[in-house]
Amino acid sequence: MMSIKSINPFTLEVLKSYDEMTNEQIDHAIEKAHQTFYSWRKTTLTERALILSRVAEILRSRKNELAKLITLEMGKLIKQAESEIEYAASIFEYYSKNGVDFLKDEPVEVTVGEAFIRKNPLGVLLGVEPWNFPFYQVARFAAPNLMIGNTILLKHASNVPQCAKAIETIFKEAKAPEGLYTNLFVRGSKVTKLIADKRIQGASLTGSEKAGSELAMMAGKFIKKSVLELGGSDPFIVLEDADIERTVALAIIGRTVNNGQSCIAAKRFIVVEKIAAEFLSKFKAKMKTLQLGDPLNTTTELGPLSSEDALETILEQINKAVSEGAKIETGGKKAALKGAFIEPTIISNITPKMQIYKEELFGPVASFYIVKNEEEAITLANDTDFGLGGSIFTKDLEKAKIMANEINSGMVFINHPTKSSVELPFGGTKRSGYGREMSPLGIDEFVNKKLIRVLSEDQKL
Repeated sequence: MMSIKSINPFTLEVLKSYDEMTNEQIDHAIEKAHQTFYSWRKTTLTERALILSRVAEILRSRKNELAKLITLEMGKLIKQAESEIEYAASIFEYYSKNGVDFLKDEPVEVTVGEAFIRKNPLGVLLGVEPWNFPFYQVARFAAPNLMIGNTILLKHASNVPQCAKAIETIFKEAKAPEGLYTNLFVRGSKVTKLIADKRIQGASLTGSEKAGSELAMMAGKFIKKSVLELGGSDPFIVLEDADIERTVALAIIGRTVNNGQSCIAAKRFIVVEKIAAEFLSKFKAKMKTLQLGDPLNTTTELGPLSSEDALETILEQINKAVSEGAKIETGGKKAALKGAFIEPTIISNITPKMQIYKEELFGPVASFYIVKNEEEAITLANDTDFGLGGSIFTKDLEKAKIMANEINSGMVFINHPTKSSVELPFGGTKRSGYGREMSPLGIDEFVNKKLIRVLSEDQKL
């Protein structure tokens, strides 16, 4: 049996190993979640909210410890890791406080009698979550669905097993019933097979296109609801009246947050030609001065990628682009540090015929494009298989709103890089997936919206 390893991407040290679950252990976990569903669905919304509230409290009380765990397992800067724990806590808190209102019966106007929509839980749900936000991603899936009355089986990314185990432990500390939230130590290759199990009623995946496609195929085959949040290649559009200094500062944040490993990170920088040279010059200068180093050090500005495999993948993408004629404006190589470090990189002279034009770059590597005007900017922004987020920078807010309507993505931010927030719906279109998480919409995905029609004995339709 293979082990699931926790490896520090800064030191490349193996921190801990866990045995993969046997088929018998997996079956037991599914059955326990299935049986727990029948009791959990009968609990009051107030009882469910109490569990979520306790989870939020425990996350906050253990913030420093849990943040360090994130940093050690996937390299996130410690301050960003602390923010992630706080954010995860706020998601559990949000649904504990608002879930009762979100799940109220919705009246339907009828001419005779009464009708309303009641939101019922579906049953056991399978979540497949990524390494880049190991607590936040789980929170945005688990919190609304537990509030609905579903139970959760969670297969986390194999390179953050300590984070995965910690989340399950937090639910136990919060006095959640056994089987309400269960961590599955299984390989990705086994995940899609689980969807065939009749006891599992739906699945949500945040991850790669390939993994999402396989999960969706199985969900479709067995007629089960699925939600996918996949990759992104978000445009960062800069118009000629934008405040250059402010926009460059936000470009750095948008491209390097989480060491550049975010599906909603700004990845394609599309700048109108009148200000392109000035923007690029200042963007390069800022990228060159970023301080690389130990992610546990609070002065570090850019940590390692999540693994040596991730580093190898992005270096191959860069080298392929250069071989096809792209230009490295800055960076482009492994940084001279132990660990999975890459130099902050900007690539220009990219054409539609190049492989990099079509790909997502998951690291601190920016693609830079020059366009004549906003019409060309919109055309370029939409010329991608992805459609997650995007941003527009300009003083003309009315023009920006018109442009936002023309961009084919799930989210568009004006004068700010795409950013998630618990009260805002999160999700994409095209090959970035489907469905929404967070906000009131996030509680509507895995529910049976049941019509209840009421007539008295002396009424008829």
